[in-house]
Amino acid sequence: MSSQTADGFEYRRCRALALRGQGWTQAQIAQALGVTQGAISQWEKAYHQHGRMGLVRQKAAGPIPRLDGFQRQRLLGLLSEGAQAVGFRGEVWTCARVRRVIQLAFGVVYHPAHISRLLRAWGWSVQKPFKRASQRDETAIEAWINARWPAIKKSAGTGRDDRVCGRVRVLPVAPGGADVRAAGPDAAAASVADS
Repeated sequence: MSSQTADGFEYRRCRALALRGQGWTQAQIAQALGVTQGAISQWEKAYHQHGRMGLVRQKAAGPIPRLDGFQRQRLLGLLSEGAQAVGFRGEVWTCARVRRVIQLAFGVVYHPAHISRLLRAWGWSVQKPFKRASQRDETAIEAWINARWPAIKKSAGTGRDDRVCGRVRVLPVAPGGADVRAAGPDAAAASVADS
């Protein structure tokens, strides 16, 4: 919600209380401001309990973090030591690995999709490992790309050979035994040449 809209709500609440102070009834105020009488009642109650701060729109607190500040600092320390120091092969932190470390170290289980949000909030980025065969031969791949691939690529789109260009449709035999063909614009010339 924008601050301008929040300011509008706060102004409306203050205006309702000012009108109430001038002797307006809840029904009159509700009609004038386009709200319910129940809203006016809640605003009055909040004002009496908390004063002016009761009329200010409060941001929702959100859920309580499962990891406290100390645990988060400890986790960030573990992550900065590297994945191999924690027992993984390779120095790549994936969401699944971070989730496993959190679960083992603190007994807290997060949904896998939430791990990337946590990492971004803490200033870390998710890393994705390359999946390549261990027997991969880069020189053989380079030679194939430079020598064999151009030959395959050229032969793939080299014209139409002896394929029929255009669409030919054979119709049932006409009386007299001759085939009747329907084709493109040359159909008339072909029928003259056949006769």
